[in-house]
Amino acid sequence: MANIGRRGFMKGATLGTLAFSVGGVEVLMTPNEARARNVPFRLLDGHQGETLEALGETLVPKAREAGIAHYIDQQLSVPPQDSLLQARIFNFRPPFAEFYRNMIVTIDDSSRKSFGKEFAQLTAKDQREFVDRMRQNKIEDWKGKPAALAYAVLRADAVDVVYGTMEGYEALGIPYMAHIAPEKRW
Repeated sequence: MANIGRRGFMKGATLGTLAFSVGGVEVLMTPNEARARNVPFRLLDGHQGETLEALGETLVPKAREAGIAHYIDQQLSVPPQDSLLQARIFNFRPPFAEFYRNMIVTIDDSSRKSFGKEFAQLTAKDQREFVDRMRQNKIEDWKGKPAALAYAVLRADAVDVVYGTMEGYEALGIPYMAHIAPEKRW
């Protein structure tokens, strides 16, 4: 992020673009562009990205396409005080990567116990059932932060990546508000 500076980062974030590293150069693009261009993750591995995409898609349709895994990975790589992740909003202690990694491990462990497969390998129906149990804190032997809290954080992240842009607001039929992108004053 040093190449584009904090002001460029903040301006890009309000427009839905973030700094992604492509061939050693930081480029502003949306998380869905980063996903489409197969930009390598900075902190997550492929399995973690796949699990986050499956979870995000189960929680909020179109989260995979919107680039939920790239969004979370990119936000894990910025200084905690600049992060837009819900883990920060929920006042989790940095580093936030620990929360997401532990949650993925717990989800996969619990999914294997319940369905015999990791979460990303489940059918859409089984993924929805698992997430519903997660929301209700009804998963036995859950480790770490409560399942319902993990659900709330991930769902909010998925909502942000799908609907927290001008296009997302447009899809909802809501005008993009000035407090998000200041209007030009004459």
